[in-house]
Amino acid sequence: MVYVLLISLVAFLILSFPIAVALGLSSIIAILFSGTIPLQSIAQKAFTSVDSFTLMAIPFFILAGTLMEKGGIAKRLIRFANSLVGSMTGGLGMVVVVTSMFFAAISGSGIAATAALGSILIPAMVKNGYDRSYAGALQAISGELGVIIPPSVSMILFGVATGVSISDLFLAGIIPGIMIALSLMAVVYVISKKRGYKGDTNMPKGEVLAAFKDALLALLMPVIILGGIYGGVFTPTEAAAIAVAYSLIISMFVYKEIRVKDLIGILSKSMITTSIVMFIISTAGIFSYILTREGVPQKIAAFFSEVTTSPIVFLLIINVVLLIIGMFFDGSIAIIILAPLLTPAAIALGIDPIHFGMVMIVNLAIGMCTPPLGVNLFVSCQIANIKLEQISKAVLPFLAVMIVDVLLISYIPQLSLFFVELFK
Repeated sequence: MVYVLLISLVAFLILSFPIAVALGLSSIIAILFSGTIPLQSIAQKAFTSVDSFTLMAIPFFILAGTLMEKGGIAKRLIRFANSLVGSMTGGLGMVVVVTSMFFAAISGSGIAATAALGSILIPAMVKNGYDRSYAGALQAISGELGVIIPPSVSMILFGVATGVSISDLFLAGIIPGIMIALSLMAVVYVISKKRGYKGDTNMPKGEVLAAFKDALLALLMPVIILGGIYGGVFTPTEAAAIAVAYSLIISMFVYKEIRVKDLIGILSKSMITTSIVMFIISTAGIFSYILTREGVPQKIAAFFSEVTTSPIVFLLIINVVLLIIGMFFDGSIAIIILAPLLTPAAIALGIDPIHFGMVMIVNLAIGMCTPPLGVNLFVSCQIANIKLEQISKAVLPFLAVMIVDVLLISYIPQLSLFFVELFK
């Protein structure tokens, strides 16, 4: 039955079926082929896959991200980041990375960060003499911080798929996220030095304080969200709801950049995105049920134990596999399907599941910026008005340093586990 499931899935993907439809149809075909699983289990598993209090955080974070994108928060974060690093070599490039960090700590979405910030920063970089392909590539690679720095939708999905604590995953993302941002800034500095991209030397006196005051309410959001979670005030799901309320109040009544009539469009956009994600989760639930019923996770764990008993070799294989998968599949989909299969194998080799979760999330985040199907690349291409071939070449130096970061995260577990163990 597993072979029927996988072959039909590959066939549907080759025929360009949407991933949710491909997962659902291949599962139905496998169930019909088996003759031992009642058909009503299809509806039951589809429903129970999304019947989760934890998953409610996803639509809330999606809505909060949309509110922030439209509510003037992005431009205030950009101004504050510019006041901090805009005068450095490659100033605007540095601003892209730092602002993406700030936005990631609020939105939890890489695509949202790329779209919201790229629409402002890519034209600004081009206007200031930066190469158009470089500007697009930098925004695309910086956008992936949205799924690495907490709160992150990818972390929520991994937690739901494997039963790992989402709060611990949020803690695990802090050091890797900062490390990756610093490494990207190092690449920006080297490239800018070589190409002569200078910083803004005409920064107004007192701009840091003025920009900080202007962006203070936006910067307080991650403090409220993460502080509330780790202070035991509310759960990650409740934190997502609070993020919506906070961003709505700030955008409508403080910044006054969202009006009542704008809410229909914002809610519609958020509902469409949420529906797509939940549809994928529900059909992936049926798919995972069949794999679990057939003992595939245990077989994968046994396979890796026969191939190697070394966690070092296992992580190297996983890194290569996930980097390739990330080139062709959306990270969220890959997590939903693969996390329940690979995590037991990692645990069997003595790898902490939280550490493994970060390895998986960072690998698949790179996939957002790798051709041919890197979603951040397409968003940046559209904004920068360039072709995929142009941005693919420009993103290579950043991908190289990201691979180094992945290896460091893979083989230095404390980068992920330091804060987790500190807060135990």
